[in-house]
Amino acid sequence: MISQRDIVLLSFPFSDLKTQKIRPVIIISNDDYNQKFEDVIAIPMTSNLDVRDYVILISNKDLESGKLIKDSKAKIDRVFSVNKNLIKLKIGKIKLGVYKEIIEILLGLIEPKI
Repeated sequence: MISQRDIVLLSFPFSDLKTQKIRPVIIISNDDYNQKFEDVIAIPMTSNLDVRDYVILISNKDLESGKLIKDSKAKIDRVFSVNKNLIKLKIGKIKLGVYKEIIEILLGLIEPKI
C-alpha cells in the first residue's frame, strides 16, 4: 500500500524518451485517493541542491522512517500524477511537519494574488 508522505522510487524517462533513470518522489495524494485510483499524485526530488525556487530541503532528519542516500530537495512546483504500477520501491516516509510545509508552499503557488 502506497501512503501519503511516502518516498518511493520511479523510473523517469530522459527527454529523448529512450532511456530512463530511477528517481525518488514524495506521494502527496491522500490515502483515500491512493486506495480508490490507479494513480497517485507526487512531487519529484532532486539531489541537485542548487535548485532554489519552490523547493524544500529533505534530509534524513526529516524522515519518519527509511533513509536517503543524499540530502535532496523536493521540487514542489513539479506536481504530477503517475500510475502506481511504475513505483519500484518505497524507501521512506517524511515527517508530518515536513509534509505540512510542502503543502503550504504548494498552496502559495496556486492561491490568487489579489
